[in-house]
Amino acid sequence: MQHRKIMNGQEQAMESNSEPGRAGVPRWQRAVREGGSLVVPPAIPWWKRAIDLGAILIFSPGILPVCAGVALLVKLGSKGPVLFKQRRVGFKGKEFTIYKFRTMRRGAETQSHKNHTQQLIKSRDPMVKLDNQKDPRVIPFGRLLRAGGLDELPQLINVLRGEMSVVGPRPCIPYEYEMYEPWHHQRLETLPGLTGLWQVSGKNRTTFEQMVKLDIEYANRKSFWLDVKIILRTPLTIWAQYCELRAVRRKTSAPRRQKPPALERWIPSFRL
Repeated sequence: MQHRKIMNGQEQAMESNSEPGRAGVPRWQRAVREGGSLVVPPAIPWWKRAIDLGAILIFSPGILPVCAGVALLVKLGSKGPVLFKQRRVGFKGKEFTIYKFRTMRRGAETQSHKNHTQQLIKSRDPMVKLDNQKDPRVIPFGRLLRAGGLDELPQLINVLRGEMSVVGPRPCIPYEYEMYEPWHHQRLETLPGLTGLWQVSGKNRTTFEQMVKLDIEYANRKSFWLDVKIILRTPLTIWAQYCELRAVRRKTSAPRRQKPPALERWIPSFRL
């Protein structure tokens, strides 16, 4: 019922954007037209910055040893730097450099991911990562790190710099941003985050369009308590992703044992 309301609201927003004048601007966007441009009030409330800094301060004693362990796994798993830097699109379409623990082999090609992203945007397929297809670019233990989001811990640097928040939509890659339809840009009306409403609402089981609508919903109704609820639900989501990864591994790697006919199961086998 809630998702239906979101879809109806999205349809109304798309229709209203085609109408000229101030009446054509969606109310939830809180914008007015001045000289043909949209002027949107500041979307980063003070309490959001307080949550970001408070979370880093509280959890840093546990996060630092985990980061050291992840860095060791990356270094032992493959040659190359421990950290990976990549340009991403954040708040209001502004690009910034994101930091991650490297989980891909050095010099890995990116065309396969670009094609996969294009397919997800154009289709209604669930947003399953290439990791589940035994991506050869991933280093040893890389799938494990990615399933738990441990590769994204260095993005706390981006949070400290004010480029990201703990809670918010995931920042997209520039070539993904270029594939967006105009209404997709509305998910950039708030700071990107490490976790978010989409991540705790199904993530890999949702389509790209459902992800965008969840991100827009968060940008519209974000609040202190909504952020707290999302943070508290994140550990359960991570555990579910680990369980899903184990299920995929068992399904793809373990060969099925063919059961003998019923009569043969009762006959003992002897070595000659």
